[in-house]
Amino acid sequence: MTLEISNKTPDPMDIALGAAVRIRRRTIGMSQEALAEQCGVSFQQIQKYENGANRISFSRLVQIARALRCRVVDLMDVLDTSGAEIGGDIDMLSRIRTPGALELLTAFERLPPDARASLVNLLRTLTDTDAGTGAPRTRQRELA
Repeated sequence: MTLEISNKTPDPMDIALGAAVRIRRRTIGMSQEALAEQCGVSFQQIQKYENGANRISFSRLVQIARALRCRVVDLMDVLDTSGAEIGGDIDMLSRIRTPGALELLTAFERLPPDARASLVNLLRTLTDTDAGTGAPRTRQRELA
């Protein structure tokens, strides 16, 4: 008997659904441990769901939605759009998985509008690159 080990990357739909679960869980201030306890699984299993590493069965999705005090369709909204739109939504949800992204977004939402604009401008300056070279644009080159 041979065991096949899968090196398959997670499906983008599984990643998007997991990200939606994570966003909802964190929005209501629930820990992975608390969600796991309410669903009868380990917190490691919740991590795998949220990362898209394991697919969420429909019955488990119903349990998760109940624990998160929302409807299943609220978690699946991102999956219910056209192909072009879903690509953007999945990309956005994947970016939110970046460590620190949710904390930054939460802090950003608390800023007054003028501070938000200043922060966005600062970040654009810090991350802007010359077209074609990939090299950071220098201040002198911008002034030329």
